[in-house]
Amino acid sequence: MSGTRGAGWVAAGLVLGAGVCYCVYKLTRGPRRGGRGLRLRPSRSAEDLTNGSYDDVLNAEQLQKLLYLLKSTEDPVIIEKALVTLGNNAAFSVNQVIICELGGIPIVGKKINDSNYSIKEKALNALSNLSVNVENQIKIKVYVSQVCEDVLSGPLNSPVQLAGLRLLTNMTVTNDHQHLLTNYIPDLFQVLLMGNGGTKVQVLKLLLNLSENPAMTEGLLGAQVDSSFLSLYDSHVAKEILLRVLTLFQNINNCLKEEGHSGVQPTFPKGSLFFLLYGEECAQKMRALINHHDADIREKVTIPKF
Repeated sequence: MSGTRGAGWVAAGLVLGAGVCYCVYKLTRGPRRGGRGLRLRPSRSAEDLTNGSYDDVLNAEQLQKLLYLLKSTEDPVIIEKALVTLGNNAAFSVNQVIICELGGIPIVGKKINDSNYSIKEKALNALSNLSVNVENQIKIKVYVSQVCEDVLSGPLNSPVQLAGLRLLTNMTVTNDHQHLLTNYIPDLFQVLLMGNGGTKVQVLKLLLNLSENPAMTEGLLGAQVDSSFLSLYDSHVAKEILLRVLTLFQNINNCLKEEGHSGVQPTFPKGSLFFLLYGEECAQKMRALINHHDADIREKVTIPKF
């Protein structure tokens, strides 16, 4: 009986392999000449995917077969294509629930440890889409430490680093799991300072989530941060970065007021973010930004007082 069942699974896997490859082929081939074609956007973030339009949305049975294939195959090409297909389908809220109920999160989560960086990236993208569902975050949180390690130790500005940062950003939209990142805050600031424009923006999105939570204020202000951080408050810095660092300061300042620290200087070590934000150099930069040509920038300026 078990032999018959095993043979059936093998046959199903073979048929599914062909089916998934065809499905992925359709997903990645692009519009057909003279045909209807697909209008897909790259699976880089939850926001981008949910704005897309897809012809091939898998149902629960197809998703189960796809997960079985992902778990059983060792072919890196098939694994990568299966993760892309799964990630695309995880852009839909109904499929985020179905994939979780089918036990898909640990199957995908296992792939973030793959030595193949392309597979790791696709697994992180799929988890990022799945993490938009708050209930799914309960299962995904076990991977947060590993993702933080990958973000900090992986190649700077790499697709893997950005995919990991997007996942961490989704996981910190609410306050529930932010404490898991406390020990990594100083290193995140280092990535912020060393990264290119795209990396800076993604790290800042993550830090902004943390800065809105008063429970994370002490961890942020106590982090040892290089003094070059203040260069991000120069008037010539790109607007998408400058607006975010100004908002970061604004959020932290508001949290301090909520915690009753207004007018009473908290105790933080020298070299910490607190000494940078509430030092004279930062105050000078803020006063200079009051006359910035962009109204959005001027509106976000906060003069530090302590």
